[in-house]
Amino acid sequence: MRMQPTRFKRRGVLATLAPLASFAVLGLSGALCAGPAWAAEPRVQIVAHGLVNPWALAFLPDGRLLVTEKPGRMRIVATDGRLGPPLPGLPTVAAEGQGGLLDVVLDPKFASNRWVYWSYSEPGQAADGDSVNGTAVARARLDGAAGAERLADVQVIFRQSPKVASRLHFGSRLAFAPDGRLFVTLGERFSRKEDAQLLDNHLGKIVRIEADGRVPADNPLVGRPGARPEIWSWGHRNVQGAAVHPLTGELWATEHGPQGGDELNLVQPGRNHGWPVITYGRNYVTGTKIGEGSERADVVAPLAYWGPTSIAPSGLAFLTSDRYPGWKGNLFLGALRGQALLRLELAGNQVVRQERLLQTLNERIRDVRQGPDGYLYLLTDNADGRVLKVLP
Repeated sequence: MRMQPTRFKRRGVLATLAPLASFAVLGLSGALCAGPAWAAEPRVQIVAHGLVNPWALAFLPDGRLLVTEKPGRMRIVATDGRLGPPLPGLPTVAAEGQGGLLDVVLDPKFASNRWVYWSYSEPGQAADGDSVNGTAVARARLDGAAGAERLADVQVIFRQSPKVASRLHFGSRLAFAPDGRLFVTLGERFSRKEDAQLLDNHLGKIVRIEADGRVPADNPLVGRPGARPEIWSWGHRNVQGAAVHPLTGELWATEHGPQGGDELNLVQPGRNHGWPVITYGRNYVTGTKIGEGSERADVVAPLAYWGPTSIAPSGLAFLTSDRYPGWKGNLFLGALRGQALLRLELAGNQVVRQERLLQTLNERIRDVRQGPDGYLYLLTDNADGRVLKVLP
């Protein structure tokens, strides 16, 4: 079956990727091609299965995996793939719609302090008594002997404000910067998209906090009247992929558009990333225009976007190992609707080529992480979710 071309944007230029067998970027000033096509796709090895809608994974120092399941469970997966029991100690999770137990990361100093961080949809109650919810971030120490761990000293270090009556757009990716500060991506909850342009709330924002939840003194909006000091950037829709560049320390993120308009962004501190005023996406069903257009001088343009069909990008990871010849320095992202692992070749901050991998799995790829062994690991999002190891 012939693959359909995919459109993406590179520094304000609309381009078309030829059907992927040709591995060429067309429509720019000349054709860009980044090396010969691979003879075969990578293979996958099943590490574990039986997870219910797993959302994120993190590697423990001994090679075991921490995995979150959206219904509200965190488990440890043994090196032989056995699933451990749910870890006790989690706070109440509002597991409905796109909400639930979401991302998980280890503290950069985990070996000495044992802190684990996770994001989740936290239930609440409005002044009128209606049920509301919002993205929250908590941390706890992973205590206990191997096989009998628990989450101790649980602390909620961040709560999105305001909480909203919505089942959608929680964002929720976590990423530690080299300086130990924590980035948290926050959706605009779908029904409150206009708030993504307002600085008095956390809807449609990326925030930057200290590891204990305090506001860093050098955040870009500290001291600005009417602005929440946690805010790092704004104008986001639903960021579900985030990774810190291994050389520059900058935050890169993938963002769900509406109908088309999924984005890859180099997140800029103290800057507006456009939603819902500036976007390449369109309204669902009608396909009509959203906002003012696709570009504006004061809005940060995405490094790439996908359309007119959404791929629904999720987990994001830079490859720093030599496990896959020719792929070191590439950026990998999971696609939910697109059911693929996307490989992006970069030249600095430019995307010069895209390749869709593992499409024959027919799996929604929720998370992508590089393991301590240098291999890429994936999570598949379904009722019998799997941890997959990508082999050259």
